[in-house]
Amino acid sequence: MIDEQLPLGRPGARHTVLVVEDDSSIRTLLTSALTAAGYAVASAGSGQEAMFEAGSRRPDLIVLDVMLPDTDGFHVIRELRAQGVYTPVLFLTARTGVEDRIIGLSSGGDDYVTKPFHVQEILLRIRAILRRSDTPPSAGSARPPLRYADLTLDESSHEVHRAGRPVKLSPTEFRLLACLLTQPERVLEKAEILQQVWQYGFSGDTRIVDTYVKNLRRKIDQEPPALIHTVRGVGYCLRLPRDESLTAP
Repeated sequence: MIDEQLPLGRPGARHTVLVVEDDSSIRTLLTSALTAAGYAVASAGSGQEAMFEAGSRRPDLIVLDVMLPDTDGFHVIRELRAQGVYTPVLFLTARTGVEDRIIGLSSGGDDYVTKPFHVQEILLRIRAILRRSDTPPSAGSARPPLRYADLTLDESSHEVHRAGRPVKLSPTEFRLLACLLTQPERVLEKAEILQQVWQYGFSGDTRIVDTYVKNLRRKIDQEPPALIHTVRGVGYCLRLPRDESLTAP
């Protein structure tokens, strides 16, 4: 059911959202709600159609159902990421198991909503994702690259390098790494990371932080020394191993 408080788009910003859902009634509901909220909307009912629309429309965000008639949403996002497409993805899933959510996030998803859902929640999540992934620096205000040890993150060019090796990150992974890099050697609690990176609380579920840190560690810490560390029972921090901390540049 569509709420009267529906419009939750960004005034003056005409973002395009691709809705991938094989259930025609849900697809129509989301298309109508997003259009009313001020978004341009494209839609697809299968994984194959989703790949075509993502390539031709270049949407700003994809709302992606996990269960599709010809494949699943996890495969679709893996294919997109393999092709260098890092469009933010909001998963829709009837699967409530933690393992399925972790698979979706590990595949490169930025958020998830379980069915049945409230349209207002979808709009809030979309607005939050776009706000954190679509805020280019204004002219003349580009910040210098963030550096720690042999890790560099350039916010103006959206590039990351570790020991000279380019590292490809999704928008959310990029924001997570920037969060850690702006506060090196400080232990950040999971709730604090949620607030800084996701800007809302995921219903208090901090497991999304664990999943994204695992993804980030796999990409950043391919070579020693490991930089992303777990402080058990507290959170995470970016630092050199204790016996190497004195060699940090």
